[in-house]
Amino acid sequence: MNGRIGRALLAWGLLAAMAVTGCTAQSSAAPERTTPNRPAADPSPAAGGGPDRAAAYRKWGIEPLAAPPGPPATKPTLPGAGARQVPVISEIPTKEKIVFLTFDDGAEKDPRFLTMMRELGVPFTMFLTDAAIRSDYGYFKPLQALGHGVQNHTLTHPNLRTLGPAAQTREICGQQSRLKDHYGTAPRLFRPPYGNWNEATRTAAASCGIEAIVLWRESMQIKNMQYQLPGEKLRPGDIILAHFRGPSELKGTTMTEMTANLLRHIEEQGFTVARLEDYL
Repeated sequence: MNGRIGRALLAWGLLAAMAVTGCTAQSSAAPERTTPNRPAADPSPAAGGGPDRAAAYRKWGIEPLAAPPGPPATKPTLPGAGARQVPVISEIPTKEKIVFLTFDDGAEKDPRFLTMMRELGVPFTMFLTDAAIRSDYGYFKPLQALGHGVQNHTLTHPNLRTLGPAAQTREICGQQSRLKDHYGTAPRLFRPPYGNWNEATRTAAASCGIEAIVLWRESMQIKNMQYQLPGEKLRPGDIILAHFRGPSELKGTTMTEMTANLLRHIEEQGFTVARLEDYL
């Protein structure tokens, strides 16, 4: 009797150990989640994150942003989409409390901004002007490698309303070629300098392969944002304009200090940042 009991206990113990081992192996081998628009290995940046990301926010004196929702399975329909000319947008149709960051021109090339963006993982889109970046095309490549989009902001930053159709086409298509040469792909998005455009701009953009003209709802200054709509507040889907600017243009404030101020405004209003290219 005692021998049978001992053998039964031993068998039960072996089965229990196998069950525990099997659960552990299954957990460690679970596949990484993916989204319909982004493979698991995509280096695209995301706000929020774990303890390391929270520590990075504290390092820069900012409260952590919430992680954004995953990219939509179907991109929103834009106003004017389906027309013969490209749509012109200032916000993305969404009910999520997300906004989209964009940085223009490229004149300031602060190495601390590279560090800040690598540590924080906040997604943004760069609208680059060749006249501003040609002194150091390489500065923007690490940002591109982190998943930040490289988009078109003309060759020389003119007021396009003062140019005829042929000149507008040269400014836009010329920058398409220049950016493709240096960063590997031709942009899909275009921002006209100063936000100035006309119907000739839309025609030129379409002929150059542009899919959307991107304006903005808010612009970041040094400590505060300027709002276009009444209420002085962010709204879901707003596109925010900032610039690659340094102390000479920001009254002694660095680009990283300006960016920290921008992120504080977003966090204080209960928003987080999503990647523009996931929605366009």
